[in-house]
Amino acid sequence: MQLPPIVLLLCGALLLLSPAVRGCGPGRVVGRRRRPTKLTPLSYKQFSPNVPEKTLGASGRYEGKIARNCERFKELTPNYNSDIIFKDEENTGADRLMTQRCKDRLNSLAISVMNQWPGVKLRVTEGWDEDGHHSDESLHYEGRAVDITTSDRDRNKYGMLARLAVEAGFDWVYYESKAHIHCSVKSEHSVAAKTGGCFPGTAMVTLESGEKLQVSALRPGMRVLAMDGYGRPTYSDFVTFLDRDPRAENLFRVIETTDPPRTLTLTSTHLIFVADNYSMPTADYKVVFASHIRPGQYVLVSGTAGRLVPAKVTSLSMRRENGIYAPLTQHGTILVDDVIVSCFALVQKQKLAQLAFWPLRVLYSLGMALGQESSELVGIHWYSQFLYQLGQMVLNENEFYPMNLLQLES
Repeated sequence: MQLPPIVLLLCGALLLLSPAVRGCGPGRVVGRRRRPTKLTPLSYKQFSPNVPEKTLGASGRYEGKIARNCERFKELTPNYNSDIIFKDEENTGADRLMTQRCKDRLNSLAISVMNQWPGVKLRVTEGWDEDGHHSDESLHYEGRAVDITTSDRDRNKYGMLARLAVEAGFDWVYYESKAHIHCSVKSEHSVAAKTGGCFPGTAMVTLESGEKLQVSALRPGMRVLAMDGYGRPTYSDFVTFLDRDPRAENLFRVIETTDPPRTLTLTSTHLIFVADNYSMPTADYKVVFASHIRPGQYVLVSGTAGRLVPAKVTSLSMRRENGIYAPLTQHGTILVDDVIVSCFALVQKQKLAQLAFWPLRVLYSLGMALGQESSELVGIHWYSQFLYQLGQMVLNENEFYPMNLLQLES
C-alpha cells in the first residue's frame, strides 16, 4: 500500500511545525513536567489498555509455542531476582523463564511493589508454560506472560498491583481473577519492528577513507559505504540513529556466507537485499526481512576494487548481543560487516520507507535535524516513533512485519 500524497505532506507539515519536539522515544517530550498523578487501582475484570491482548495496541499476535528443544528457546532468559518469589510448583524452574522484555518489566514491578508496601514482595504464580496448562495460543507458551500476586496474598492489594504493573511497562494487564493478575508483553521481534531495525554496537561500517568503524561510533557528517538506487556502491552521509541504546540486550539473527565469507548480525525485522541466483543483476535484488532469508540465496557483499558481489548464504542462527543501533543514511542503505543492507524495517518496501524518511533527510541537509545531539540520545528517534504511529493509522496490520514468519525459525 502506497502512502497517499496528502499523508506525506502532513508528515512534512508536522515536522516543520514541531521544531521543539526533541524526544527520542515513547513519552519523552520537551515542556513543563507533569505533576505526579494519583494511581487508581484497576477494577475486577478490567484490563489495560482497553483492547484485546493479542492486538497491535496491546501485546500483539501469538507467534507459536516455544519448546526446550527448538531454536526459539534461546529467546527465553531466567530471572533470578531475589526480590521476586517464584511459586514454581512444577519444580522445573519454568516460571523463571521469560523473554528479556518480560523480565525487565517484572523487575521494575518488583521495585514498585516494595516501595508501595514495605516488607511485601512480588510473587509469580505462573510464567512460561511448557506443559499445555493454558488455553490455546496463550502467551505463557512464549514466555511473554506472567500471573502475579503479592507475597502476603492480600487480595485487597491486587487492584493496585495491577495498576503498578501498567506503570511498570507491561503491554497488557488484566485483573483476571480474584486470585491473581495477568500481565503480558510484546514479543522481542515486535518491539524491534517499531524501530528501523538494529545492529549490535560491535557491527562494523566502512568510512570513505577506507577505515573500519564500529556502528556505535558513527557521528553525523561521516560518509559511509552504501548502495545507490541502481545497485552501485556509493558513499552516503550518515544522518542519525533511528534507535540507539548502548545498554540494551537484543536477540539478533546471524547470517553467514561463503565465497566470499561474511558474517552479518542484525535483527530479524531488518530489511536486506537478496537474490535467488548468482547471476541476477545487482539492481534487481529484492528486499526481504532478515528472518525470511534461506540458505542458498545470495546477498550483496563488498568485493575487490570497491565492487559489490554476490555471496551465497550458507548458515543462519540466533544469538544475543549487547547494544542496539539503527543508522540512517541519505541513500537508505549501508554496508554493515561488509554486507549491503537497508536502513529500514517493519514494512517490506524499501522505496516507500526511503520516501517516508525524506523530510528527516531534508532537515538534516538544512542543518535542522539536531545533528550531533540526536546521534547521542538514547532510545527511539522521535521521527521514527511518529512514523510508526502514523503507520498504525494508514496501514493494515498485515502490512507490518509478519510475526508468523518467526514460527519457521523453531
